[in-house]
Amino acid sequence: MSVSLLRKGLELLEAPTVSASRPRKAATTTRSKKQLPIRKKKKIFSGCKRETTTVKGKVTKSVLEEYQKRQAQAVDHFQKNMQYMMNSQFTADSAITQKVLAQNRGRKSRDIPQEEATKKPEGTVFTEEDFQKFEKEYFAGAGAGSPN
Repeated sequence: MSVSLLRKGLELLEAPTVSASRPRKAATTTRSKKQLPIRKKKKIFSGCKRETTTVKGKVTKSVLEEYQKRQAQAVDHFQKNMQYMMNSQFTADSAITQKVLAQNRGRKSRDIPQEEATKKPEGTVFTEEDFQKFEKEYFAGAGAGSPN
């Protein structure tokens, strides 16, 4: 323990009359150059710390305590709101609800449902008569043109 700590401890234990009558020693000890800036810094930093506010009479309040106090006083309106919603006579049109659901669906391609394309029945442009006419012209012309 340092001498200054012992002195402070003894001053606290002594009676107030005895400590006041005792003369204090003047600080005439020489200090090294390294210790001076550190002590000045400590003095400056200790002066910056304020435990109380500067406004006279103002008391700091805990935010957590304020929140808990408001939560205790808060009224739950959930049941009242649910009763109102359940008793409501308004129902939305199904087209409107589908539109709202489509808007709230994701925008990415994986979120968009794939619509099944309706397949058209495969049909031809030509009729059976057209095929018969083509057959007669093609095979009749091919057999008539050979001289052998």
